[in-house]
This record gives sequence, C-alpha cells and structure tokens, in this order.
Amino acid sequence: MAAGPDAGAILNTPLFSPEQRAALRSALLRYGAADSRISGAAITGSAAAEREDRWSDIDLAFAVTDSADLSNVLADWTAHMYEQHQALHHCDVRAGAWIYRVFLLPDTLQVDLAFVPAAEFRALTPAFRLVSGSANEPRHAPPPTPEDIIGLGWLYALHARSSIARRHLWQAEYMISGVRDHALTLASIRHGLPAAHGRGIDRLPSEVTAPFEGSLVRRLETDELARAFQVAIAGLLREIECVDQSLAGRLDATLRSLSDTSRDARH
Repeated sequence: MAAGPDAGAILNTPLFSPEQRAALRSALLRYGAADSRISGAAITGSAAAEREDRWSDIDLAFAVTDSADLSNVLADWTAHMYEQHQALHHCDVRAGAWIYRVFLLPDTLQVDLAFVPAAEFRALTPAFRLVSGSANEPRHAPPPTPEDIIGLGWLYALHARSSIARRHLWQAEYMISGVRDHALTLASIRHGLPAAHGRGIDRLPSEVTAPFEGSLVRRLETDELARAFQVAIAGLLREIECVDQSLAGRLDATLRSLSDTSRDARH
C-alpha cells in the first residue's frame, strides 16, 4: 500500500505565512481608513491580546458612522474581499448589533471583519486594540455560568441515552461528545481558562483531562457507545461536584442511571 501524506508535514505547514497575514491586515486597515463611512477601527482577537501564533486568523472590527449605511458597507467590503483578495466564501455570525462577516481565502487564511453602528462600537472582550477613531466604554460579555453549562451537560446526557436506545449511532456519538465537552468546559471555568469553543481545554492539567480519554467513541456500535457514555457521565459528575456538591448529590443517581439504562438497551 502506498504511503499516505505525512500528517506532521501537513499540520506544520500553513498555506499562508505570518508575513502575508500581517500584510493583508495592514491593507484592510488602510482600506478602512479610506472609507469615509468608517469612523473607527480596532484589531481584535489573538493579535490584540499578543497571543498570535502561526495559525491565527485576522480579526478586525469597524464602526459604521451611520447605521443606515451598514448594509451598503457590508456589500462593498464583501465585494472588495472577493475581487481583491480572492475570497472563496463567507458566512455571517450575528451578536446583538454586531455582524461578523467571516471570509475563507484560498491560502486557508480566515478573515473576520466585524461591523457595528458607531453608537455600539466598543470592546466586548479584553482582546480589543483601538487603531483609529474612538470607542465607547467597554462592555465585556459575561462568561458562561457553571449553572448553565451543567444544565446543558445533563440535557446532552438525556439525548445520548435515547439516541443509543434508538440505535441512532451517529446522533449518540454527537450527544456523548456534548456531555464530555460541557464537562471539560466546567473544568476550564474552574481553572480560570477560556471556556468558549474548547480554547482552554489543552491548558488543563493532565490529571483533569486524562480520565476523559475513555469517553472518546472508538466504534459506532452500541456497546462502545454505552461504554464511552458511562465514562462521560462520570466525568461530568466529577466536575459538577467541584462546583456544587449538593447539586452533584441530587443528580448523581439519575445521571448514572442514564448510562446504566443505555448499557441495558444494547440488546
């Protein structure tokens, strides 16, 4: 059998260079400075927090002076990204008054351009470095609460149990992963690490993450799903106990029964 591509070489060789990324970021800031409808610009994300590495994307935020111009600004900047920077596709993420237009470039660089009316232009996280214009008082979004994460954890667990019972194997794997991911989010909050999108998980102590390795589903078979689910439930309960021992005690028997009944439903 012919050898496949070297995974290490693929993972360690981005198609864009840090120099290309920096040049594009500067070009986009110049483009914003020339747009009379833009009253402020900021670098956000890892570059603003001085955590940029070779895999980081471009994150920029722009204030639009007149909110009535927002749709036209979006349309013009989108055309610019396709015509001048060969964007392949884009998608939007909305949060309040903000619109984050996210572009994929041929060299795999991700470019996140956020636009908001000037009245709402402000730092939503500490990773915000004003480049031009002025910004309103920061209003940092609160982190997720452990209580909300716990609720989502047991909700995924309920659906993992029913998915296994119904022999919906792919859905079961998805739900088991959700149980594990929310447990690890709780651990990230407990250790003062970023909680969103798994950003803090790799910085958790190995004694926290190692027990969760058994919750990874290795085969799409009911026996294997039930086994991984049991490990995920145990990990979720450990993390709940670190937050609220009383709540963990109330949930313990019920959550463990979910994984027990999923094992009974194998046949």
